[in-house]
Amino acid sequence: MALSNGKIVVGVDGSESSVEALRMAARLAPALDTGIHAIACWHFPRIYEGYVPPDFEAFEASAKEKLEAALQQAFGNDQPAGLTTELMRGPAPELLVQAGEEAALLVVGRRGHGGFRGMHLGSVSSACVAHAACPVLVLHEHGKVHTRGGREHAEP
Repeated sequence: MALSNGKIVVGVDGSESSVEALRMAARLAPALDTGIHAIACWHFPRIYEGYVPPDFEAFEASAKEKLEAALQQAFGNDQPAGLTTELMRGPAPELLVQAGEEAALLVVGRRGHGGFRGMHLGSVSSACVAHAACPVLVLHEHGKVHTRGGREHAEP
């Protein structure tokens, strides 16, 4: 029985952790009796506003390329049934939280950086955990274990 009528929403940015998020969603979808909705967000950086004419098509094309590459890396030519994709313009934290309003589950990868990488979530995953209306699953990069000191090492 599904948690809701929604799908499993997956935030995809092309990182290894977002590829793992796609794979996890494919494993969970049958148990939740739902499909997968992969979302790639793109946004024109505010730093360039007023200085550079925006090339929205280039930003959207880049997001589409990353989404397609992540799907290929996660599933090859054997994509799961019920998989849908969407490109969304705007800040990923807000758009993924909004997509989670109708989702059974929101799955994102964790890409936090900095001196406390092993202890902190990235800004997108933190926003999703703090604000999504549905359950949120945050995945690390495959094969990496983070300790309290922030150091990475491979799983045995």
